[in-house]
Amino acid sequence: MRRAAAPRLLLPPPPSPLLLLLGLLVLDRGCTAQYSSDLCSWKGSGLTHESHKKDVEQVYLRCSEGSIEWMYPTGALIINLRPSIASSFSKHWTVCIKPFKDSMGANIYLEKTGELTLLIRDGDHGPARVHCFSFDQGGLFVEATPQQDISRKITGFQYELINKGTASDLHMVSAPCRPCSDTEVLLAVCTSDFVVRGTIQSVINEEELQDSVIDVNVNRIYRQKAKIFKPTGESGRSQGQIKTLLQCGVKPGEGDFLFMGHMHFGEARLGCAPRFKDFQRMYSEAKDKGLNPCEIGPD
Repeated sequence: MRRAAAPRLLLPPPPSPLLLLLGLLVLDRGCTAQYSSDLCSWKGSGLTHESHKKDVEQVYLRCSEGSIEWMYPTGALIINLRPSIASSFSKHWTVCIKPFKDSMGANIYLEKTGELTLLIRDGDHGPARVHCFSFDQGGLFVEATPQQDISRKITGFQYELINKGTASDLHMVSAPCRPCSDTEVLLAVCTSDFVVRGTIQSVINEEELQDSVIDVNVNRIYRQKAKIFKPTGESGRSQGQIKTLLQCGVKPGEGDFLFMGHMHFGEARLGCAPRFKDFQRMYSEAKDKGLNPCEIGPD
């Protein structure tokens, strides 16, 4: 059998014997293949290794979101994210992963053609909680770090696939703080997970997570895929929270806004948020020209 070249690390720590054998193991039929029961999430244990099996296990997931939970990590995992999309369209997708709060016991790398780039170091619980990369940057390789006691170690993270062709998602990944153009706003109205008209009640900055939490009083709900905005109090007026990056510097402002965005890792993340009067102008002008991508009541 022709052996693949040993992988080369682009970032510390120095390559371990497991990493030097990666090229061989991915070609070796003895490498254990693990399939998730629901094809979206995988949960396994490093203690299940048997003496005749390799220390590198393959995990195949075919959903646009899910999670990995690896208890007592030993050896390594190769995570194959293969959603139900044509391979020719894979370049249009971005993968984002969010480590569990207490995830520890392994380093997470990007692997491409035998080269490994460190993505998340073991125990790194810094403010940059979500890490995104495109399919053409490589796949996920998770390697357990040497531990004297693995009894309390669990490596885990959530993952999501974001379509770069979706206007509001592309805006969130590429330039989350840039105001949306008229075209982006009109497309976001059609594609966002939530579209609501409301006012900003308050903004709370979470320094540790580098997020700002926007408390929104809702005047009208046009769409929401999850129950983000719910009636509260005797008035029955809906309220909810939307998160955005702290670096965007969101501040309370007067007047109505049209809040749009997507659900990511169970949280409502802000995409576009024009003032409502500006949205009315955009919508009316596009409607007069027959350029509206979808219909929505602007009043």
